This record gives sequence, C-alpha cells and structure tokens, in this order.
Amino acid sequence: MAHQAHAYHMVDPSPWPLTGAVSALLMTSGLAIWFHFHSTPLMALGTILTLLTMYQWWRDVVREGTFQGHHTPPVQKGLRYGMVLFITSEVFFFLGFFWAFYHSSLAPTPELGGYWPPSGVTPLDPFEVPLLNTAVLLASGVTVTWAHHSIMEGERKQAIQALALTIILGLYFTALQAMEYYEAPFTIADGVYGATFFVATGFHGLHVIIGSSFLAICFLRQVLHHFTLDHHFGFEAAAWYWHFVDVVWLFLYVSIYWWGS
Repeated sequence: MAHQAHAYHMVDPSPWPLTGAVSALLMTSGLAIWFHFHSTPLMALGTILTLLTMYQWWRDVVREGTFQGHHTPPVQKGLRYGMVLFITSEVFFFLGFFWAFYHSSLAPTPELGGYWPPSGVTPLDPFEVPLLNTAVLLASGVTVTWAHHSIMEGERKQAIQALALTIILGLYFTALQAMEYYEAPFTIADGVYGATFFVATGFHGLHVIIGSSFLAICFLRQVLHHFTLDHHFGFEAAAWYWHFVDVVWLFLYVSIYWWGS
C-alpha cells in the first residue's frame, strides 16, 4: 500500500476461483451419481475440495483485510454494495419457491382434489416445533444485534458471548428442523405439497447452516482481535445475512406452516 497511488484493492492472482469451480462441479456431479448409483466417493472428494477452497480463500481475504490494510474505506463500500446485491439475488431465489407454493395452493387443480392441503396429506401443526423454531430464530436475531452493538462499543467479551449464543441458537434450529423432517408424515415425493414444502424449508435450512458457519468464522476472528470499532465489515456481512435468513423464515412460517396448513 505504501507504493500505491490509489485507495483501491487490485487483487493478486488467485487459484481459488478455479479450484472452487472444479470442486463444485465434482460435488454436484457426485451428488447426482449418489442419487442414481448409490456411489459416494466423487461427492466426498468434491465436498473435501470445496471445504479446503473455502478455508484458503477466506484465509486470504482475512489477511488482505486485517493484516495487509487492503480494505480501505472505498473498498469496504464496494464490499457493502456487493453484499447488498448478493442478498437481493437471494431474495429472488426464495421468491421462486414462494411463487411455486402460492401458484399451487391458491388455485388447487382437480388432481389435488380441488383444495389445499391436497387429499391424503397431513400437514404439520404450526403451533408445535415450527413455532418453537420461529422463537429460536427471532432470539438469534436479538443476540446477533447485541454482538454488533458490543463490537461498536468496544465490549469485546460481550461480543464473544453474544456471537456464541447466536451460533448455539442456529445449531439448535438446525437440530429441530432435522427432527421435524425425520418425523414428518409426508415426504418430498408426496406431490406438489411435499415438493414445495421440503424444497423451500430445506433451502432455508441450508442457509441457516451457511449463516452459522459465517458467524462461527466471525466468532474466531473476534477471539483473535481481528475486529475494531470501525473496521468489522466481515461481521456486518454475516449479521445482514443472518437477518435475511430470519425474515425469510417468518414468511415461510406464515405462508407454508400456518396459512398453508
């Protein structure tokens, strides 16, 4: 940066986009092979390579932002715009699932018996595990906001405690949803109801796992003194993502669990 006449970050050549693309191809191809031929080695190889790529790429970004000083205010502004656009793309991703659900449920075809839920499907009680999951995610939104304010006020120990609580709540949500899937009286093969339910809630569950991983990295970085009062966008991005996951769940709960049942 001492010899740089501008405040922008010219990224060094990196192998991780290539290894990420190759490992994603191996993982998805391996998933298809597992579905059809019950063979797991290719999927396992792709998963291991993806995890290694994630670790090394994240490590490089942390080095650039924390130790090398490349994340100047203009660069941070660009990162913020990038995160906003990414979350916007995620909104439209889930919009497709809601569109499929409402397309099927607002005007059920004769094949579905003309009403919703379709004949033969016993929906889950929205006031049991789904309501508990809603409370868990709302509580995690409070704790992640507590962590954010603690970082901004220099309360390092409080930030660590709040982040740990948020991660625990995220893992608890995932465990509850796994139990719900295991005990559900219908499957993804049960027509359009099963397909829309499991695809929408399943992708949300995947986002919870990704968000929990994102927050776990932030927890480690906070322990290692990476965040300062005015330089902690890595955490802010994770918090924005987590709030997005919270809001999507509220729409899922009201639409699919409560109204749709």
